[in-house]
Amino acid sequence: MIRVAAIDCGTNSIRLLVADVDVAAGTLTDVVRTMEVVRLGQGVDRTGRIAPEALERTLDATRRYAATCAELGVERIRFVATSASRDAENRQEFVDGVRAAIGVEPEVVDGQEEARLSFRGATGVLAGRHPGPFLVVDLGGGSTEMVLGTTSPAASASMDVGCVRMTERHLHDENPTPDQVAAASADVVAALEAAGRVVPFGRAATLVGLAGTVTTVTAHALDLERYDPARIDGSVLGVDRVLDSCRALIGMSRARREVLPFMHPGRVDVIVAGALVWSNVISHVRAEVARAGGNLRTIVTSEHDILDGIAWSAAERG
Repeated sequence: MIRVAAIDCGTNSIRLLVADVDVAAGTLTDVVRTMEVVRLGQGVDRTGRIAPEALERTLDATRRYAATCAELGVERIRFVATSASRDAENRQEFVDGVRAAIGVEPEVVDGQEEARLSFRGATGVLAGRHPGPFLVVDLGGGSTEMVLGTTSPAASASMDVGCVRMTERHLHDENPTPDQVAAASADVVAALEAAGRVVPFGRAATLVGLAGTVTTVTAHALDLERYDPARIDGSVLGVDRVLDSCRALIGMSRARREVLPFMHPGRVDVIVAGALVWSNVISHVRAEVARAGGNLRTIVTSEHDILDGIAWSAAERG
């Protein structure tokens, strides 16, 4: 048994998982799982650089995570950074700042490694409960990873579409116009068509959605009175029910989104773009499965994602 800390630093949020991992037994037990919205990717799609205020928000959170790790006696830390930091010209400032804040080198991983970690985290708890192949979709702030496999990834692609990137690129109004929504959708569809040349979506038996946009859409579909990970994790919903929730969130005013009881305040301004990406992914995959002779009826939502994959990898590194 080893106590590890996994840190996932994305475009919108930074998350910490402290867990006790028994590699031989194949068990991972949460000690702490927490998230802060820091919006590291603020403006990166437009400027190509991490903004100073975004960097400082992220480093402040990292220092708090370092204190938590010390308090809980963590033996090994793996810090993984994804889309915003790999796109930024000044990512060395980020790397140096994180090293000073927590004492480990942050790993700015590429889309393929991000997909592999997401797949490991999600399927570690799904195998045996749903049929494979799994198509795991990790919908982030700056990118969306699509990975197909049963026991391990067979094909994967990273698309430069995410809830923050699409918001900043297209959805400039608090209540986006139909033209803005159409432009964002066109970007997503083009990315899906490119990804489909690498990942055979039609082979998917189980579609699995990960990360904050997907869990928020699921909370809406379940009509939750608060954000409840226990009810969200592992939930199986009909495709049309999920698409209805996506459409409802896309058409909802900001004032209405703000008072949804399950909505994190840091997600209010990007959930429209996130729901738009997710609805396009679902529709595209369903069509590809049908073209291959299948029928995609349901979607599985998992609270276990890249963070769990990072924790497993930290424990296994020896």
